[in-house]
Amino acid sequence: MSDIGITLVLVAALFLILGSGVWIGLTLTGVAWIGMQLFSSRPAGDAMAVTIWGSSSSWTLTALPLFVWMGEILFRTRLSHDMFRGLAPWMQALPGRLLHVNVVGCAIFAAVSGSSAATCATIGKMSLPELKARGYPDGISIGSLAGAGTLGLLIPPSIIMIVYGVTAEVSIAQLFIAGVLPGIMLAALFSGYLMVWAWRNPGLVPPADKAMSLGEKLRESRHLIPVVLLIVAVLGSIYTGIATATEAAAVGVVGALVISAAQGSLNWQTFKESLLGGTRLYCMIALILAGAAFLTLSMGYIGLPRHLAEWIATLGLSKFELLFVLMVFYIILGCFLDGISMVVLTMGVILPTVQKAGIDPLWFGIFIVLVVEMAQITPPVGFNLFVLQGMTQRDIGWIAKVTLPFFFLMIAAVGLIYLVPEIVTFLPQQMRR
Repeated sequence: MSDIGITLVLVAALFLILGSGVWIGLTLTGVAWIGMQLFSSRPAGDAMAVTIWGSSSSWTLTALPLFVWMGEILFRTRLSHDMFRGLAPWMQALPGRLLHVNVVGCAIFAAVSGSSAATCATIGKMSLPELKARGYPDGISIGSLAGAGTLGLLIPPSIIMIVYGVTAEVSIAQLFIAGVLPGIMLAALFSGYLMVWAWRNPGLVPPADKAMSLGEKLRESRHLIPVVLLIVAVLGSIYTGIATATEAAAVGVVGALVISAAQGSLNWQTFKESLLGGTRLYCMIALILAGAAFLTLSMGYIGLPRHLAEWIATLGLSKFELLFVLMVFYIILGCFLDGISMVVLTMGVILPTVQKAGIDPLWFGIFIVLVVEMAQITPPVGFNLFVLQGMTQRDIGWIAKVTLPFFFLMIAAVGLIYLVPEIVTFLPQQMRR
């Protein structure tokens, strides 16, 4: 059967199983099993067992449940309320007001986690209940969180940058510093959209709190001290080389427990609830990751990603055309694969074509991170969408719909770094001097 025929069969199987109400993780596993049984000589059962065990027992993946647990602990403290108390006075003057806390919170936590799913889950646990209690519409609250959660991939440290750096033989430190300005730019685009939305929908934005003087705002900002200390502890342990990202996640959990104890909210009941809540949320994410890992292996044996990448390489496109086709290509792949899998499966074929077109591999790394971010909010395999579905019990289609404006903002960000590549290259150039 041709590649197009195989693709149609697998896509039909995916939507058929999803439509029957099967969990997304099991759906991905089922589609992968069908693909291997019908179009590969490798025994599907053996491959499934090995792949699911390998993806579930990864040491790197340990950071994810720890950061999720940290969020659950903080959710049961006054920290979420304190975070809003500290940020709210500075956000009241902005159109959209406290909606910007989603963006600012995700940007801050992205500098700690390196994971889009962990960023989305942790900030969501803190922000969504507060926004709902204040009367902000669910659509813009959840949509902005799904979009801003993708900053976990772009603002360093980032797991996807490490994967690309190793694959493309690009300095990981250079990639980290290159992601700073694009991360700030994307956060600014998200906040800008929230302002435009607020101007167009003034009746949906709750009224501002009472006006405060500068001194009062600074006094309220003292409530951010625990958050800042926690971030300094986690980031400091990474950048001083004391701890890996996984070990830093453990530092974050300990810090969250210390804050909870200091605020008097830590007892056996809240400890047990936070642990069980973190376990449930992580198990949902881990099941999706395990299914995605098996689907990646299945598609690798079938050869679909490689064949698609080779086809792109034979088109003889200009620099702009090549990047546009690659963006579309990765957006389509992102509907079925996780970001790390996309990079690993395709980079060996794509990178020589990119270098031949005269594209800087460092710049291309940030481009890849941006298009992989889009995959986090594209159904049916958008991890941020499923994280929010598990948290809010909303329909996945509705979440994808309210997130769509932020998807287009990411496309705009890709256009901006193409038109002004210095957004990516400026800081690394300063670092080399």
